[in-house]
Order: sequence, then structure tokens, then C-alpha cells
Amino acid sequence: MNRNELIQKLQDIEWEDFEVKEAKSELPKNIWETVSSFSNTAGGWRVLGVKKTGKMFDVQGVSNLEKIEHDFLTVLRSDKFNKKLTPVSKKYKINGNTVLGFYIPSASAKDKPLYYNSLANTFIRTGSGDQRATKAEIDTMYRNSSFDKKDEELTKCTLKDLDSNTIKRYRTYLENVNPGHRYNGLSTLQFLEKLKVIVNGKVTVGGLLVFGTEDGMSRVISDFRIDYLEIMGTSYSDAPERYQYRLPEEINIFNYYFSIFERLIKKIEIPFKMRGAFRDENQPQVKAIREALVNLLMHTDYFSNAKPRIRTFLDRIEFFNPGSLPKDIKYIIKEDFSLPRNPTVAKIFRIINLSENIGSGFDKMLNGWKAHYKNTPEITGDFDYYKIIFRFNKPDAEIVAAEGLVERLAESQQKILELIKQNPYISKKELANKIAISDTAIDKNISQLKKKGLLKRIGHDKGGHWEIIKRNNKDDENQ
Repeated sequence: MNRNELIQKLQDIEWEDFEVKEAKSELPKNIWETVSSFSNTAGGWRVLGVKKTGKMFDVQGVSNLEKIEHDFLTVLRSDKFNKKLTPVSKKYKINGNTVLGFYIPSASAKDKPLYYNSLANTFIRTGSGDQRATKAEIDTMYRNSSFDKKDEELTKCTLKDLDSNTIKRYRTYLENVNPGHRYNGLSTLQFLEKLKVIVNGKVTVGGLLVFGTEDGMSRVISDFRIDYLEIMGTSYSDAPERYQYRLPEEINIFNYYFSIFERLIKKIEIPFKMRGAFRDENQPQVKAIREALVNLLMHTDYFSNAKPRIRTFLDRIEFFNPGSLPKDIKYIIKEDFSLPRNPTVAKIFRIINLSENIGSGFDKMLNGWKAHYKNTPEITGDFDYYKIIFRFNKPDAEIVAAEGLVERLAESQQKILELIKQNPYISKKELANKIAISDTAIDKNISQLKKKGLLKRIGHDKGGHWEIIKRNNKDDENQ
């Protein structure tokens, strides 16, 4: 962050990645909460020497600059935090006063949760404030930190807790797609041991997820299910009923895969094409959806309170995955990086050619869908989830981002821009009422629009107004 960016932030309101404190001669007492919250979420700037009163900022400067900087950096290298931190430190001269800025980077998944003194002092960033993390949120961070281990853990279940019909169905499928595979000649137990479904006589978590019986599953995962809903509208509000169809519960994810894919394939356009003497139904858009479904099964955090969910609307298909991605999506696509949350599940699906053997499979999802529908799927997420949206029609607002990716605005953000375009002086309270979402949701969406460089605030809350930033002619048309 340079001086001009700092001044711009001081003129703006409620930045999720920006916190100021007066701190004339000593460190603020609550500074460690912000360090924890920035580390556990998306990172951010802690600026000292600025007093905030309401929405007004008064640059007072730091009088004991060297001591405060030394004290702050020393603590972050001490045992006060459970992990050592290395922030970026910068000084800014504004109107004759010097302010001190520290950039706290987001910690890697393996280092979260990051807290000070005790686990109870784990914080996350929500909106523009620090919130103490709940037990469920802390548990999610711990599961993310051991990203490739959970489904390899042994349960108390044995061979009798696996569904024999599912195993037969899987073996038949393998024999059909790869008759010469070396696993085909093995006994059932040998076969399951090769897949790491059974290790030393015990069923692994991943093996239970794919082949488990209902009773076996309930002993390990108390509320196992994958939701699949078909909504006859573009949202719940414009659909004649909440959903037209909801998939009945299955006993394991192998059965879920076929039941869900059978429904999804009917939602996709599959033009008539010949491949040799036969009709080609394995077209790129079909592969994209199949990869997205397997991706959900491989990456879901099945121990989360949230459940994996697939929803089909008239204009799109949404895949919601409880559990974060192992890396930023831009890095995953650029490097073709693959680290499934459930490696045992991943191996089981790869053996029968239902998932990529090399790479993450995201390129197949993005490029395959774009090849037919001419738009790129949207990928969003946070530390405890990610979501992929496949649209049948090209959305109104489109932003071409770095790395050749395409991000699209969520429905709420499009509505915000439309309302602001009609009335630049509209308040956040009025926006919340018109869109029918909470004040917190408005804050978060406005913050995301600012980060994307589409919106800025001119002046303060009272007497100020919004300004929509137009990047180029294409953006003008889309907005």
C-alpha cells in the first residue's frame, strides 16, 4: 500500500482489510485481536497514528515510532502467538505527521488457526471488525490444516460395515471401463486394501464415505448427506415453490454420484454429434459438469456442519463445497495444482476414470463449459467453503481478471450497482431494504465491489455519494 492508497482508504468507509488506531506512544491493547483475525482470513493493514471518530479520520501520527515498531515486531516473533509472524512494515508521511502501517498476511492453511496466548483468543475478520471464532470455525481451520489426512484416518468399522452391492457395482464399472486393469483379478479384501478402503482390517474414513452402509456411516458422520435441489426459477423468490425436486438420501457418495449425475445430465444442452459410428454424448460441457460433481465429492469437508449442495436453477447450476480450496484458485489453475481434501476418495474415482489423473480438473471445468456456453464458470469462496456456478446464459456483469480468469458479479452486487446507478446518494440502509438482505451482507458486498475496482465512496456517510467506476466500453455495456 503506497501513500495515495492509504489516503484513499482514510477517505473511505468500512474496509475489511484495513484497521486504524490512534497509538501515539504505545501499542493499542486490542491490536493482537486484529493480527489474529487478519491472519486467519484474507490478511490486511493495521495502521497506527490515525484516530477514528465515527466515520471521520484524524491523522495524528506516532510520536514514539521506533519503539512502537520494535515492540510490535518483537511480540510477533515471540511465544505470544502460536506461530511466528513476519508482517510488512511501512511508514507514511501525511500532513507533517508520520503514521506506521503493518501488513499482516493471511496465514497458510497448515498454520491456521493463529491465536495469541490461548486457543480462546482466535479471531476472524467479518465485515470491518474482529470477531472471536466459534468452536465450529476453529475446528474447520484445524481440518483444513491437515488437508490431506482426514479421510485416511482409520475408523472402528470393518468389512461388514461396507455395502456389498456398492462394491459389486464399482467393480463392474471398473471391468467395463478398463477390462485389463490389474485390480480386476483380486479378491474383494485384496481389492479394498489396494484402494486404501481397508487398512489393517479397519475401514478408512474415505473408504466408508464411498462404500459405507447407512449404519456404518452414522457411527462416524452423524448427519451424512449431499443435497441436490431443482428450483424452477432463477431464485427461490421467483420460483412457484421452494423446489420442484429434492434427491432422496443415499447411503454413500458412490451412489450419490450416479443419482445426481443422472439428474444433471438432463439439464445440459447436448447437441447431436457423431463420433465414428456412434452419437457423441461425452462432450466438453458434459465433462465439465461431471468433473465439478467429482470435485465436490473429493473436496468436501464431510465433518463440517454445512452440507455439500448442488442446486439447479433455470439459468445456472451451483456446486457448494463445505471446506476451502488448498490454494488460491488462480494459483491452482495457473500451476494445475492438485491436493484433494479426501485423497482416498480421489483415488477411488480416478481408478474408474471419473476424475482427472493429473492436475486439479479445474481446466476441464472452465474450458469445457466455455467451449459450449461461451462463458466461464464463477468460483468464489472463503476459509470454510467454495462455490462454483455454471451459467447457461452469459451474465450481465463480467470482469476479465488476471491470469486469464473470468469473475462475475453475484446477483446482490449487480442489484447494488443498479440501485446506485439510479441514485448515487442512496444509503446502505436503503440498499439493504430494497435488496432484502442484512446490513452485514450489504457491507460485505460493497467491500467486494470496491476490491474489484467497480465502486468507490466520495466523501463520508453523511453528505457523500457513491461512484461506479467504469473500466472500458465493455464494462459500460455490462453495467
